[in-house]
Amino acid sequence: MIKKLDQVISKVKSIQTMKLAVAAAQDEEVLKAVFDARKEGIINPILVGDIQKIKEIATELNEDIQGIELIEAKDLKESAEIAVKLVSSEKADFVMKGLIDTSILLKEVLNKEYGLRTQSLLSHVMIYEVPSYHKLLIMTDGGMNISPNADQKYKIMNNAIKVGKSLELDTVKAACIAAKEKVNEKMIATVDADKLSKMEYEDGVIVEGPLAFDLAISKEAARVKNFKSEVAGDADIMLVPTIEVGNGIGKALTYMANAKSAGIIMGAKSPVVLVSRADTHESKLYSIAIGALIANNK
Repeated sequence: MIKKLDQVISKVKSIQTMKLAVAAAQDEEVLKAVFDARKEGIINPILVGDIQKIKEIATELNEDIQGIELIEAKDLKESAEIAVKLVSSEKADFVMKGLIDTSILLKEVLNKEYGLRTQSLLSHVMIYEVPSYHKLLIMTDGGMNISPNADQKYKIMNNAIKVGKSLELDTVKAACIAAKEKVNEKMIATVDADKLSKMEYEDGVIVEGPLAFDLAISKEAARVKNFKSEVAGDADIMLVPTIEVGNGIGKALTYMANAKSAGIIMGAKSPVVLVSRADTHESKLYSIAIGALIANNK
């Protein structure tokens, strides 16, 4: 069981090096993370985009790009298309967003002709290492799906379960977050959580809900409230009801609880690494490592 994000890097080093296609790679912060991931032995990058700009940035960073495959693209759409085709043709294992709008990249990911579309739903998964929690905490979806219905949440949950399995969890414990533990028809989050807890999942998965946030992460809260549960205080996954809840909890963990984090988009044939300019360099590196780990297990 992987309990720390640094352990993800160690684990990825022990497997075969994954090939990462970077769309519109002419971005300094992205290239810093990519070069560091290469030095760690996590990836072999394929840099797609404006080759002249990529070389200029590499020179500014004092990085040697000898041996790195570079592919010229005339514009952002072509860079996304080339990067995605590299993955769909198995010339690369996963893809990363560079200096390009997320919508442009995901449009190519979902292209029916050459993309990475599956029967699932694309969803954002964050992995947090919180100093006060005893293991990694997976949260979804605070970045893509605004207000998913129960069927969409089921797909989002299964995407997160794949991440949990990649982290070598023998039993994946998932909490469907709501404001209370009792089902209330006026609170759709509780209704959906109850439905999700009764759906079928692969072996080694326990899904409970509705659970309030405190019950999901605190055994003491469960004891005080006399709440009997296999998940309470030991959740691996927190499935949030709306994007606002996930966004709020995630930023609170980052800025007030000093959490380290990594983020990935799941639901395609291969993981998609999307990093924000606001992400720390460390977070970008962890995100690449998580992508490599999941790509190895797909």
